[in-house]
Amino acid sequence: MKKICVFCGSSMGFDPIYKEKALELANYLIEKDHILVYGGANVGLMKVIADRMLEAGKEVIGVMPQHLVDKEVAHHQITKLHVVESMAKRKDLLIEISDAFIAMPGGFGTLDELAEVLVLDQLQIISKPLGLYNVNGYFDHLIEFIELGVTEGFVRQEHRKNVFAHEGSAELCKMLSDYKPVEMAKWLKDIQTESYQ
Repeated sequence: MKKICVFCGSSMGFDPIYKEKALELANYLIEKDHILVYGGANVGLMKVIADRMLEAGKEVIGVMPQHLVDKEVAHHQITKLHVVESMAKRKDLLIEISDAFIAMPGGFGTLDELAEVLVLDQLQIISKPLGLYNVNGYFDHLIEFIELGVTEGFVRQEHRKNVFAHEGSAELCKMLSDYKPVEMAKWLKDIQTESYQ
């Protein structure tokens, strides 16, 4: 688990804790000699974590669609910037080149990215872990939504286990390293059986 992709906001958030915890995560990745993969921006929490990694001499890989590069939000001091043609291609490449994923607080883009990883893991198109960096309880309502999905029969209990969260960077990364993918054949058979009862 070398390349860690961090999904995070292009904004800073109102509470200073978001920046503080971005730096905490960066420092942990530096200590463990990880490579940062991220959205390639020079703004918001993306800039905070990328700059800290660069200051420590670590490798930082960004992926950004051309239309955002044209808007001058790309970070041109990172180790490698992949410029792609669309937001969809950006997600594809982020997922392809990363070994694991951490979702920090962010907006619609972060939600889109983390949902994509969870779906691909569920379908075993990939077998890569994703953890929610639950700073300031930011993901509490999302976790409640997923729990509701389990209660109402729309999210399988085994897939609930694919979603883990912690407010500590070291603890969250330990969860990533302990990840075991869910066997697809069993849950597909289960939903087929349920559909014909």
